[in-house]
Amino acid sequence: MHRNVPDRHRQFAKAMRGDATKAENLLWQALRRSQLGGKFKPQVPIDGYILDFVCFEARLIVEVDGAQHAESMTDRKRDVYFLNQGFRILRVWNHEVVTNLDGICLTILAGLKNTGE
Repeated sequence: MHRNVPDRHRQFAKAMRGDATKAENLLWQALRRSQLGGKFKPQVPIDGYILDFVCFEARLIVEVDGAQHAESMTDRKRDVYFLNQGFRILRVWNHEVVTNLDGICLTILAGLKNTGE
């Protein structure tokens, strides 16, 4: 999925990769190099949004959320946008990633296998 991304979004995504949360770093170590069977990319800017992790082949987005995302209308609108683009979204909490990384990886693995076909 190649899109024309404004340079400021590209720079912001790059900065976010360098300033990832502990949970994002832990999850990235599990996702990188296709260890779960899908090729994920971190902090990808698409259509004015920055996705925490995305596997384009499986059309799967994984968002690692903190408390500021609870009941977020912005996140709901964003999810609807990407659902309409044919993506599936998994939202996991920072605390869950830190305390139950294996369980989160199993959930992601199930999401990769359930491509909706």
